Formats: sequence, C-alpha cells, structure tokens
Amino acid sequence: MRLADKVALITGAAGGMGRATAEAFAREGAKVVVADILDDDGAATVEEIQAAGGQAHYLHLDVTDENSWTAAIGEVLEEFGRLDVLVNNAGISGSFDPDLTSTSFFDRLMLVNAKGVFLGIKHGAAAMARSGGGSIVNLSSISASIGQLGIHLGYGASKAAVKSMTRTAAVHHAADGIRVNAVAPGMLPPMRTSRGSADPAWRARQIEGVPMKRTGEVREVADVVLFLASDEASYVTGVEVLVDGGLTAV
Repeated sequence: MRLADKVALITGAAGGMGRATAEAFAREGAKVVVADILDDDGAATVEEIQAAGGQAHYLHLDVTDENSWTAAIGEVLEEFGRLDVLVNNAGISGSFDPDLTSTSFFDRLMLVNAKGVFLGIKHGAAAMARSGGGSIVNLSSISASIGQLGIHLGYGASKAAVKSMTRTAAVHHAADGIRVNAVAPGMLPPMRTSRGSADPAWRARQIEGVPMKRTGEVREVADVVLFLASDEASYVTGVEVLVDGGLTAV
C-alpha cells in the first residue's frame, strides 16, 4: 500500500474533494484524521471509511484559528505519535457572494483560503520535523493563474497566495525532509459553498473552454494528491500540479 501506516491529516474532509482524498488515503493504508467544522458530516466520513475497513479519526478544526490548529496537532500527536502527511484542502468558493467586489468577503476568502493554509504549514511542518519529515499538499486552483468571469476578485488572489506559500515552504523545509506541493484543480462539481459557479448556464460556458469538454471528478484530484503524499513523489517538492482537463494549456 502506498501510504501504509502513515498518519495523514486532511482539512475540509467532511465532504467533496476532502472526503474523496480521505477515502483514497484510507484505501492505501493511511491512518486518516478527518478534520472539519462540520462535525456530523465529518463523523459520517469516518464511519464510511471504517465500514470499508480503513482507519479514520475525526477531529474538529477551524483552519482560521491558530488555537484550533495547536489543539488539533496536539491531538494527532497524542493519538498517533507523529504526523506524516498534511493536506490543506479546506477552502471556500469564490462564487459564494454575488457581490464580486465585497470587501467583507475578500477578507473571508483570505482568512480561510490563505491564512488557513499558512497555519497548516506552520503547525504541520513543526510536527513533521520532529518525526523526521513528511509531505504537505496544498489545494490551490487554476484561478491562481488565470482570470475568470463570475468569480470574486479575491478568490484568485487567495489561491495565488497558496501557490506562492507552497514554493517558499518547500525551500524552507527541504532540509527537514518535508516536501511541500500544491494541486490546482480546474472545473469540478460545485463546492458546498458555490453559488454563481453552481449555475448550469455558467458551468456550460466554462466547460466550452476545457479541451477535454467535461468537468473533472473529485477522485481525479484525490489521485494526484495521493501521489504527491506518497513516497513515489520523494524527489518532488515546490511544484503545482494542474488537474484541469487542459484548460490552462489553451
């Protein structure tokens, strides 16, 4: 198994891409820590993983709160003794607020999508360094690299911050045996927090620009995250892998 006995913490794992990643990790032998603020859905994810024969543990984590991170990492270390993999998946959609220049929503995007990843790297890397190394995978977006109609002005900025932090953290932590990479999904099924981008007409227009002419699936992103988390990517750090059906190649 590709993640046999590794301890992996995945944020935003109560649903969507985070849940698909947690399930993929469990199938590959990881001890999966499902972290979210949606306690009922998170517990359901754990139950599903356990029913399939995997190992999973739920903990409440607000990625915007440093004290919550401190408590979460402490719980992981107390329960499992180490942390091998961190997936900074938690985030909110850039189409949640119809006001695409809302200042308050800009602040929220930066808090969740950028600061949440920053805090994850800060506390996750410290735990991994004590354990002899590990792998951090951050979820960015194609919006970090291209402009998109119908998306808040701050969304791409928040994901560009993730892209930049990934590169800097990779350089900072290489000597500790910690690899830091990012995955940038393209058109996927709507997020729980999607509003405008969940509109079928908007999605149809976007898909026209995708060379593969289809929406991606969360499992296709999870498979790339799995590769970067595993020892198969042992000489890969500081990169952003695009999973977008060729959209940014046009």
